[in-house]
Amino acid sequence: MKPFSIIAGLLSVAFITCSGKAPQTNPESSSTPDSSAGVSSTATSGTLPLRALTDVPLSGGATRLDYQSLDSDNGRLYIAHLGSDLMTVFDVNKQSVVGDVKELKRVHGVLAVPELHRVYASATGTNELAVIDDQTLQIVARVPAGDYPDGIAYAVKANKIYVSDLHGQTDTVIDAKTNQVVTTIALGGGAGNTQYDSVSEHVFVTVHGQNELAEIDPGKDRVLGRYPLPGCDGSHGLNIDSEHRLAFVACEENAKLAVLDLEARKMIAIQAVGADPDVLAFDKGFGRLYVSAESGVISIFDERGKSLVKIGEGFFAANAHSVAVDQRTHRVYFPLQNVGGKPVLRIAVPSDKQL
Repeated sequence: MKPFSIIAGLLSVAFITCSGKAPQTNPESSSTPDSSAGVSSTATSGTLPLRALTDVPLSGGATRLDYQSLDSDNGRLYIAHLGSDLMTVFDVNKQSVVGDVKELKRVHGVLAVPELHRVYASATGTNELAVIDDQTLQIVARVPAGDYPDGIAYAVKANKIYVSDLHGQTDTVIDAKTNQVVTTIALGGGAGNTQYDSVSEHVFVTVHGQNELAEIDPGKDRVLGRYPLPGCDGSHGLNIDSEHRLAFVACEENAKLAVLDLEARKMIAIQAVGADPDVLAFDKGFGRLYVSAESGVISIFDERGKSLVKIGEGFFAANAHSVAVDQRTHRVYFPLQNVGGKPVLRIAVPSDKQL
């Protein structure tokens, strides 16, 4: 995700952000108790169409959690626990923790690539990409990945890994077969999240400062185009609906969500969301987009053709800035750093859908 700063949250509590602002304190040691401890199976969240099922305790301290990657086919959810320097592996079928991968200093991004039996994790504290065997959970390689590696994407046809280099303003390209750096691609601004589009077979990355979305051709490892996002300040979070040719960009500095038409290569809409939006998750079956924010506000949209309709928005939990969705069960996962003094994984389901 993003480097840290401190902003005021909805409940007048200091929340840790991933923005480019300079930190004023040590955010990873902060602990904000969440009053929603002991979630009942019938709990709802204000105007949000979500029903909380349970909180599952996680290992590590009550410190910042970050990106997630869900391998629905194998029932594994991989969770970056940045403040505890580890990645937790969660079994979504058994609803229990499988184990932890340790020695991942300030781990930010995680990406499961089941066809390679690999999980990739960006260890920002050592500026490396860790390559992890998804069977043994052992680190099999560590690859230099620029200055402040963050988001990760896998270009299937090219068999390459693309890592956002926030401070170096590049995407680092790594050969997935040899675990060697191929090249770096200059972006002209801090690299935000990086995502792969399965239709064009291209990689897209948000660019800080420029407020644009850059398109990379993995065959040539060069930028093909740069698409402006007017009204989007601090473009960072990114999610792609390849089937319907839409890209969604979280604008962290002005609480907006930009929508870009991938066929026309232009922005077609901008929506208001919670303060300091971060991670996005898309439920393909329901055509539903979840926008999580550092402020703890979750915004939920449904796709209607090329349009997004907001169906709910409200405070969900302190530091609820990371979200993942299981495409099989439609369950939604929110890792929370401090609920009753401990980190938990809060599991919810849509309350307006028949499951």
